[in-house]
Amino acid sequence: MLREKIAACVAVLLIHGVAAKSAVTPSFTTGTVTSRTESTQVVNENIIQTDYQTGSTYTVTGTNITLPPNPQFGATYTQTIPGAATQFSETFFGPGVSRVTEIERTTTTTSVTDSLSVFTQ
Repeated sequence: MLREKIAACVAVLLIHGVAAKSAVTPSFTTGTVTSRTESTQVVNENIIQTDYQTGSTYTVTGTNITLPPNPQFGATYTQTIPGAATQFSETFFGPGVSRVTEIERTTTTTSVTDSLSVFTQ
């Protein structure tokens, strides 16, 4: 009985080995495969840049102006030649937010890939 089982297993292995070694012949001679892949990516960005000034800036410009010994915000300025043409500008920026820049942008990227495979026998 054990010999019969072993003989049956050997027969199955021999048949299986022959089947695994047999060649497969395709039934076509030529062919093509085409493929197309499309993708779209949309990126929305919101960029906010805030500039801060930690100190103070004081600027005085002009013509026909006499500067005091210590120019500062709120000082008294006088004309060098009274009645003559005069220009005067005084600017003071204290600490805090000096500028805010906002950028909104959308970037759309589209990708298309076409492929063609040709095979013959």
